Amino acid sequence: MSMTPIKEDYLKIIFELGGAKKEVSNKQISLALGIAAGSVTEMVSKLKKEHLVTHKPYHDIALTKSGLDQAILLIRKHRLWETFLAQDLNYALPDIHPEAEVLEHVTSPNLLTRLDEFLGHPTHCPHGGVIPDQDGHFQEESYTVLATIPDGQTVTIERFIDDHDLLTYLADIKLSLETQVTVIKHEPFDGPIRVTTNSGQEFNISFKAAHNIFVTDENGAPLEHTTR
Repeated sequence: MSMTPIKEDYLKIIFELGGAKKEVSNKQISLALGIAAGSVTEMVSKLKKEHLVTHKPYHDIALTKSGLDQAILLIRKHRLWETFLAQDLNYALPDIHPEAEVLEHVTSPNLLTRLDEFLGHPTHCPHGGVIPDQDGHFQEESYTVLATIPDGQTVTIERFIDDHDLLTYLADIKLSLETQVTVIKHEPFDGPIRVTTNSGQEFNISFKAAHNIFVTDENGAPLEHTTR
């Protein structure tokens, strides 16, 4: 079994979407990676043959024990490097992902341990994602996306999918972690979602971006997962 960069990207995104705890849909993966649904189906079939994911016809996708173990190591390497780049080298948030992609592939176990120690064993990366510890343990996080929040509800931004275009977009509209937003209106036909912040700023968030922003309730507690 060969592990290619594209397979690694799939394992990481399935983990980010909650595949360690629950099943995630083809549509969620497609939106997160910006890849056509047919291509996702094809790659998921390959991952299933390699016993990295579970998937039955008309069902969603989850990581197997082997897939989860590999995803945890990939996520740990990637997010520790992202933390170093942002915290110690002052990289802008949208620019850390491609650099971390390169660095994670040349990181030995010893270097990974030393990097973790140097950074003080961080539990979250700069865009809010969990960083598994050396034993593979990680904190529970929300898997509810902004797109599923009904009009009128107020939520807290917990984390963003690790995507350059998304992070650039969010920097442009100045939407940051731990911001409270109230959903005003979902425009029809996969249109944008209009929100207002607790400081009174009002703006639109695109349909795709709203599926890649995870939220908690006003007090930071996970919300019951719904689909939309």
